[in-house]
Amino acid sequence: MEVGILPVELWQLIFSYLHLPDLGRCSLVCRAWSELVLSLDRTRWRQLCLGCLQHRHPNWPNRPGVEPPSWREAFKQHYLASKTWSKTTQDLDSSNCLSLFRRRKGWRRLCVGVGGEFGSLRAALAAASPYDRLVLLPGVHEEQSEVLLKVPVEVVGQGKLGDVALLASIDQHCPTARLSNVVFMPARFTSLLYKTTSGYVQFDNCNFESGQLQIHAPGTCQVKFCTFSQSSIHLRSVALCILEHCEFTGSENASVTVEGCPSSDRNWACKHLAVLAKSCTVSLREPDPAACPVAKWDGCRESLLRPVRTCKIVVGEERSSFLAAASAQALVGSAQEDSEFGENLRAAKEEEEYPSLDSNSSDSDLRSDDEEDAQVAYKVACQAHSPNHTLADVMDSKLQSNRLHALQRDLKLKSLQQELQQDKEAQSLANSLQGCIIRQCLFRDGKGGIFIYSRGQAKVEGSIFRDLTYAVRCIQNSKVIMLRNDIHHCKASGIFLRLLAGGLIADNNIHSNCEAGVDIRKGANPLVLCNKIHSGLRSGIVVAGNGKGIIRSNQICGNKEAGIYILYNGNPAVSGNHIFQGMAAGIAVNENGRGQITGNIICENQWGGADIRHGGDPVLRNNLISCGYSDGVVVGERGKGLIEGNVIYGNKGCGVWMMSSSLPHLINNQISHNSIYGVAVFCHKDNAGDYPPGQGGSESFQEEREGAGGENDADSEEEYPAARRPISVALVELNSINHNGAAGLHVKSSEVLNIIANVIHANGDGGVAVLQSSQLTRIANNSISCNSRGGVLVEADCQVELRGNGIYENSSHGIVSKGEGIIAENDIIGNHRCGLQLLQAADMKVTKNRIQSFRDYGIALFDEAKGLVQENLIFQGRSKKSILRPILNAEDCIIQNNMLLTFKKRFDMECMLINPPARPHLEGGVPVSCTAAAGQRVSSITTRVDGGCHNHGSIFCTIL
Repeated sequence: MEVGILPVELWQLIFSYLHLPDLGRCSLVCRAWSELVLSLDRTRWRQLCLGCLQHRHPNWPNRPGVEPPSWREAFKQHYLASKTWSKTTQDLDSSNCLSLFRRRKGWRRLCVGVGGEFGSLRAALAAASPYDRLVLLPGVHEEQSEVLLKVPVEVVGQGKLGDVALLASIDQHCPTARLSNVVFMPARFTSLLYKTTSGYVQFDNCNFESGQLQIHAPGTCQVKFCTFSQSSIHLRSVALCILEHCEFTGSENASVTVEGCPSSDRNWACKHLAVLAKSCTVSLREPDPAACPVAKWDGCRESLLRPVRTCKIVVGEERSSFLAAASAQALVGSAQEDSEFGENLRAAKEEEEYPSLDSNSSDSDLRSDDEEDAQVAYKVACQAHSPNHTLADVMDSKLQSNRLHALQRDLKLKSLQQELQQDKEAQSLANSLQGCIIRQCLFRDGKGGIFIYSRGQAKVEGSIFRDLTYAVRCIQNSKVIMLRNDIHHCKASGIFLRLLAGGLIADNNIHSNCEAGVDIRKGANPLVLCNKIHSGLRSGIVVAGNGKGIIRSNQICGNKEAGIYILYNGNPAVSGNHIFQGMAAGIAVNENGRGQITGNIICENQWGGADIRHGGDPVLRNNLISCGYSDGVVVGERGKGLIEGNVIYGNKGCGVWMMSSSLPHLINNQISHNSIYGVAVFCHKDNAGDYPPGQGGSESFQEEREGAGGENDADSEEEYPAARRPISVALVELNSINHNGAAGLHVKSSEVLNIIANVIHANGDGGVAVLQSSQLTRIANNSISCNSRGGVLVEADCQVELRGNGIYENSSHGIVSKGEGIIAENDIIGNHRCGLQLLQAADMKVTKNRIQSFRDYGIALFDEAKGLVQENLIFQGRSKKSILRPILNAEDCIIQNNMLLTFKKRFDMECMLINPPARPHLEGGVPVSCTAAAGQRVSSITTRVDGGCHNHGSIFCTIL
């Protein structure tokens, strides 16, 4: 009959009354009829699938309200799976005709129960032939002793699930069996419900209550659409088995236990299970906004952030963007407005003693027209080292903004598909089919979900773990692959790995657990990729006790403690993660923890973006640490580590806060627009109460604490880069520290500190403030310019060596010192007050500096200042203020062999910084930053001094 004779809708109505065999025959008539049969997916195929008593909803138990992509395909999978148990006979390619002589499987139907042929299951099994079907009639069937299953049979309960209860302990000794639609309950003499040591068993649509299943290699099993109530399944060395669409509730121990390495002795069913495992892939699905609080945070971002903040967080598949498209002035303005403590940081006494002059004010007593011309000429010469506060600041901010946007683009969160394409090891793990395959299952309201030990292997996909003590525990060289699972509200850690365990944990939603989302200890070494780990009551990920692992491309946010917590010789590789909006630190490294922490975006955390204390020694490289509500990086007592190439931007506290007892190497970082200091060094000791929540001793690490002393294995040593040089003092080197709300570098130190080759520019207070330094603080080869107060401040009783620095155009004095030490070979040029001022009991050796100040003295000594001032080159203006020396202690202050040069005209300025070139001088020509590199070109602007001035005794040129 031609299809075109009737409307398609009428054909579909007719076909909807056909039974399954008739639908199959009609689909073979022609292509048009086949397409009609396929078009009945939402009608007839749905009715057939849901109408079968032995089949549950295809998305049970996790999403029973969601329809499958195809009801026909779901029905097909149900049907094919129900036939797997009978495929024991191998196909003979050369003798296909032998199939005609095979014994027909399932040829007899034996009824067991009241009104049936047999009164008990034992009696029916004694009379059964291979592949017979034993139908248990409704009622309770109880066996008083263990039942041996010696021939392949199919045991099916009649009616709805729950109508048939079987109280028995079954031991399978045959190659295959299938049990369906039965409630299994333990017999009086044992809790063991079913056991097989060699054959294959298939459970469909069964309930297991208060008992245990045991499957030992070479035996295997397939369990689908079953409920385990206070029951468990134990798998020992099983080569391959499948648990699909099962529900596990109320377990007193682990619901699924996987023990032993997958056996190489495979039985006949393994190849069929492998085909089923490959065909039933878990579909990629979008996260449910209701189940993932992270997705809601984007809408409430405005209430979380102050209006002046420029950070943005976009959660989900889109990449994160942390800076609004703002102008450079807005960036600078936000940092100034965020500087809540600015006024408190500026001491009133200093304000009275050293009032800074407004750059726009006119001082007729100090400045002449010629001096103004010379000042203009100087600004052109000095611009390369320290841009002025107008165009150059805007350009600098734009460059920083562009760099931030480029960095964010490079640090875009990768999808799991991208990670698998780039990482062959992860791809191999994701595609592996060994051990226990667990898919679309629900584990809830019990002690444990899955326990894998003694080299066991398991793969868990698309499952839900909730309200358990733990979800997955993997130990003793075992391996777990977890893909796209939901793990939440566990009373301990969500996923726990220890004792050299490994595997792949990817694309899971892990949240609201009472302990860590992922806990890695004692040599465990997993791949943790592309997970959402959030809203935990403790840390997101913990790596302790020589734990390792690769932690990459995860979203870690909203945890009450550290996003990632590394301690007790933990040494993971942490890269490409977005760690934000945590209630404590973004990454905390404590108690001799280590780790390679590279290329992460760490922002909007309540405490330090990175917190390093008590022997923590990580490599923190190329991260964006921004918009935190406290400091960017905290290096506490005895903290160490290499902190290199990071952008530390827009934090409410300091850019870097470090203890003087720590030994970090802070190199080549961009530290800018933080509300307080750029880098702060303090000397007070940490107390137990000083820990922010989640960084202290409340975490349970007793085992790791006891064994941490001698567990530095050789493998972890190899992971340290060979180029990392050991340091014995804290080192701040090659950093750009600019546009911070208070001083660029604030020092209250009781230990030796080296500050080398940094650019310290345009900060809201002074450039460098040394307020306490009982041991030597060495400040060498830095460019310190355009800061809102002085260039360098050294308080009383401080020991400082200032050598080879360029100190340009700061709004107050170039250097103010009340301490002792050496000031040698510096360029102190263009500052708005004195070039160098020694106060109180200062005792400094001042030699070979080039000093210039148009408005005030080049060098001024007050009070009881003493020391040696010699061989300095001092450029003075018409005010003739060159050196002011004390009267009372002239014998204690030696001033000799200094050269004073006075400029008459603008072109006389052309040679001020030619021989040697403008400082700082960088070894090997390595630039500090783009601004410092440009500063080396200042020598191209030449000047000349009036060649005959001293021979003719000029009043503008005097030699002391």
